Amino acid sequence: PSWVIDRYGRNDVLRFTRDMVFPTIHFPNEVIIKVHAASLNPIDLSMRSGYGATALNMKRDPLKLKSEDTEFPLTLGRDVSGVVMECGLSVSYFKPGDEVWAAIPPWKQGTLSEFVVASGNEVSFKPKCLSHTEAASLPYVGLTAWSAVNQVGGLNQSNCSGKRVLILGASGGVGTFAVQLVKAWGAHVTAVCSHDASTLMKKLGADDVIDYKSGNLEEQLKTLPLFDFILDNVGGSTEKWALNLLKKWSGATYVTLVTPFLINMDKLGVADGMLQTGVTVGSKTVKHLFKGVHYRWAFFMPSGPSLDEIAELVDSGKIQPVIDEVFSFSEVPKAFLKLEGGHARGKTVINVISKK
Repeated sequence: PSWVIDRYGRNDVLRFTRDMVFPTIHFPNEVIIKVHAASLNPIDLSMRSGYGATALNMKRDPLKLKSEDTEFPLTLGRDVSGVVMECGLSVSYFKPGDEVWAAIPPWKQGTLSEFVVASGNEVSFKPKCLSHTEAASLPYVGLTAWSAVNQVGGLNQSNCSGKRVLILGASGGVGTFAVQLVKAWGAHVTAVCSHDASTLMKKLGADDVIDYKSGNLEEQLKTLPLFDFILDNVGGSTEKWALNLLKKWSGATYVTLVTPFLINMDKLGVADGMLQTGVTVGSKTVKHLFKGVHYRWAFFMPSGPSLDEIAELVDSGKIQPVIDEVFSFSEVPKAFLKLEGGHARGKTVINVISKK
């Protein structure tokens, strides 16, 4: 059984089917995972609506070998926690029966299905202290935050102590993970969210919690000492003023996860889209360098090795899953509606295997 879409659109395009072909291993580094739990991320909504289709189809079929409309029926869902069923010939780390978790990149068939195929380098052993339902909430947001904070932002265990970090949009999936991550590394964290999430933020270790609804956010943040690092999950007009909150000429960095990459490619076609995106980030980076701050873009990157590091933090109790609601596999459309409603406190998880 799988949830698929046959065209892009609103929630009514989701279709439950029992006749998906059983997945096969095409490359020696692939594994087939029996999905125990999956979770939803904003990218699932975007993909359901067709956002990024140009870029993703290019990645799915770079040589244009297949005829038109190859992506359908398309299975959504990026997160998986489950059990390895079968391994390709060159897979040495995993064997059938291993409990694993992974985030599957968006150009591959997704995890709202009984089985999913992943590359061995995208997969990692599931944290022992978590159930599949809990574990499924973390890979995509964890790797997105990891990419932004560590790979792009350059923060790590040894350089974070005492740094002032501001997280905009702190109560969603990426935000709740990022707060715990930089906290685990010893940073001072200021979380921006709506008032009803402030208890959650405190529980996750945030030092200051700012309610963006109680008066002008920019003015509220200006009263605080300057920051060494800002993670922006919100985008929009935030960029216009948020960079002024960074310490100048100290290596302070602003990383945004809200990038026009896929949308540019949809609007302008692949070559022009990439060019336009390059021009935007280039001009912004230079403009901000002259003002003494670093401006960077971050993306989700699938990575088994990074998930290994995340699993260690989870098993040592430094990062916990934050789950808003769990839905059964039959309730996937309902879970999408919940996600579309916004204002999540953590993650929307799907139990794919009904609890034995």
